[in-house]
Amino acid sequence: MLKQEIQNFSKQLDYEPIIENISNFHKKNKFIVCGMGGSNLAAGIIEGWRPKLDVNLHRDYGLPDMEVAELKEYLIIVSSYSGDTEETLSSFNEAHARGVPIIAITTGGKLLDLAQSQNYPFIKFPKVNSGPRLAVGYSIKATLKAMSEETLLHDISDTGKLLNTASHESMGRDIAQKLQNKIPLIYSSGRNAGLSRYWKISFNETAKLPAFYNFLPELNHNELAGFNSKIFDGKLNHKFTPIFLNDPDDDPRIQKRMAASKKILENKGFDIVNFDLSGPSLWHKAFASILTTMWTTYFLAEYYHVDPEDISMIEDFKRLVN
Repeated sequence: MLKQEIQNFSKQLDYEPIIENISNFHKKNKFIVCGMGGSNLAAGIIEGWRPKLDVNLHRDYGLPDMEVAELKEYLIIVSSYSGDTEETLSSFNEAHARGVPIIAITTGGKLLDLAQSQNYPFIKFPKVNSGPRLAVGYSIKATLKAMSEETLLHDISDTGKLLNTASHESMGRDIAQKLQNKIPLIYSSGRNAGLSRYWKISFNETAKLPAFYNFLPELNHNELAGFNSKIFDGKLNHKFTPIFLNDPDDDPRIQKRMAASKKILENKGFDIVNFDLSGPSLWHKAFASILTTMWTTYFLAEYYHVDPEDISMIEDFKRLVN
């Protein structure tokens, strides 16, 4: 089932989101995006690729600590794939209680019921069979619609025609082979941190692996020092594999730092995996990376003989909390 979702991923980019209850929609140029896990991947990727957008990512209960007058300057985008995420519902309820502009993005659940019953604008996008990380094309387009970014929506629709699924399947298979029995460390520039986070979440949820991400230049001021440790008898390189997302459009100073970081890690005996973000447009680079990630983690799940759609540990956690 998941394999079919990946094969059909480019079709998500043809999706045309519609704002329901649009008469109550408040167009803004500042946004607070409330959501957890895969439901907030879209906003992180958009933030990196459109840094001029005023986007505040909120991955917690309630709303950011602001006075009502300041909150009213923002559109509160409440995003939950299932519509039943506890933290995100609390964000919706607090925004409603404080009388600030809201739009909901979901496939259904309690969030959709609340938006409909209280006449808030909402975007309902199609469900996939494997959770929000596999629906990121839909959620990026829905989020851009809520942000009134019509030009970007058009650009994304054109991108879907250029993605070569077979090519990314091959790349994903090759990367997966290099990552067998290793814990991935995903590194990128700050502008691509949203993509790094997508890789990390996919390793966690699809391949059932711990994985970690960071970005330059920040990691050069702390994380790099950790690889000089003798705690593991010099065998740290046998446990971790760094993945660098190389972007020719990154600041030249970042590219220089990335090259130096790779050299240091290679000298410590680490095998480096390079993934080049390339393509005719920003969005092509983003979705090519996402598609390759999907395939990489799918093939790792095959290698480890785990069900890539199983999230029972997260469900067990929710039962304990409740």
